[in-house]
Amino acid sequence: MAQAAAVADEHHYTSTGLDSWKVGFWTFIGSECLFFATLISTYMVYKGKSLVGPFPEEILDIPLTTISTFILLMSSLAMVLALDGIRRGSKKLTLVWLGAVILLGTTFLGFQVYEFNHFVHEGLTLGTNVFASSFYVLTGFHGAHVTVGVIWLLTLWILAARGRLASGDSMKVEVAGLYWHFVDVVWIVIFTLVYLIQ
Repeated sequence: MAQAAAVADEHHYTSTGLDSWKVGFWTFIGSECLFFATLISTYMVYKGKSLVGPFPEEILDIPLTTISTFILLMSSLAMVLALDGIRRGSKKLTLVWLGAVILLGTTFLGFQVYEFNHFVHEGLTLGTNVFASSFYVLTGFHGAHVTVGVIWLLTLWILAARGRLASGDSMKVEVAGLYWHFVDVVWIVIFTLVYLIQ
């Protein structure tokens, strides 16, 4: 009982009744929404304005990207299960599901590296045309965010493996989950606007 009270005292709550760390992180996610909205808007403004090829319809591999999108979406499910594991106080479930998120996120990044490499071999570099510039900047920044998420989750996995991540630390996993779900939602928007709507 005293231990539970001590854990509760570690959290600082705002006037909304929410943990101040969570409120701060929601604010950060709001700023990230504006950042990606700017990149997506830029891509949409320049869409179809390229004077030289290759053009999107010639080079985008929708089936391959659909697979990588499914992988990223499954990582969100694994993230939910990892949070459930830490809340239950199960070290095994926490390690298994955090490991699954890390593996799926890394696989998604592997698909992106393969795609970028393929595009470069097809003659689509950052300076080829307007499509290339806006595409690489948009998807590249998203990939950078996924990379940050994978590193963050790997850190949590190491803490859990060393026994330094208990049920009282579930807020750390929850906030990392908020970030991961945000990255997934942004990708859904990117996938729809860049790959599916030609």
